[in-house]
Amino acid sequence: MKQENNAGGRPGLIGRRDLIAMVGTTAVAWPLAARAQERALPLIGFLNGGAADRSKGFLVGIPRGLNEMGFVEGRNFAAEYRWADDHLDRLPALAADLVRRRVTVIVTGGGPQPALAAKAATSTIPIVFFVGSDPVKTGLVSRYNRPGSNLTGFNFMIGELEGKRVGLLHELVPTAGMIAALCDPHGSGAARILAEVAGAAKSLGLELVTVNASDPAQFDAAFAQAEHARAGAMLVTAVGSSQ
Repeated sequence: MKQENNAGGRPGLIGRRDLIAMVGTTAVAWPLAARAQERALPLIGFLNGGAADRSKGFLVGIPRGLNEMGFVEGRNFAAEYRWADDHLDRLPALAADLVRRRVTVIVTGGGPQPALAAKAATSTIPIVFFVGSDPVKTGLVSRYNRPGSNLTGFNFMIGELEGKRVGLLHELVPTAGMIAALCDPHGSGAARILAEVAGAAKSLGLELVTVNASDPAQFDAAFAQAEHARAGAMLVTAVGSSQ
């Protein structure tokens, strides 16, 4: 695999353009002529742990990247979308359904859970994941330089960077002994990311209050809660608003 700016610069997992190209070319080429006879268009399965109305990046960004590579839904590939709507217990059944439909590749988003569900459902269909947590620690791949099995993907390193962002906030506002963390409690990986924030705050001797907002209509109440707690600064976490 070509080694680009992937997984924090670690080799093995593929870069953005290679990733989009893989989704498209896998959909076209995978794997046998028998499948082409059974279905007019190759089928891409999209699996997400969140809700469609909060996943504009997933719905817009990936198709746009595919279009740039010459792949257009309805023309040279078909798509099946499955959403868990934040009910992660639904993911195994959704992944199994995509496998039964004999998709040519599964693209997952909304955290590591969809990718883990897809991994458990098939060992042969290629799986391309987009995650914000370490794919080795979460058990998606065995190592960065040799992912192994039928998975590859992109790590945005969200969790790894939250602690550094707390440190930067402390440098910017050193007089703030209490900080607020704005978070969408329904967002992907919210609990894990908040744990990273809490750990970083504790190491710096800071108090932390978490304020929640799942949509813009809740921002005013969240800011008022932070002010009431006498927070001197606010960190907008990676799940600080609906995505």
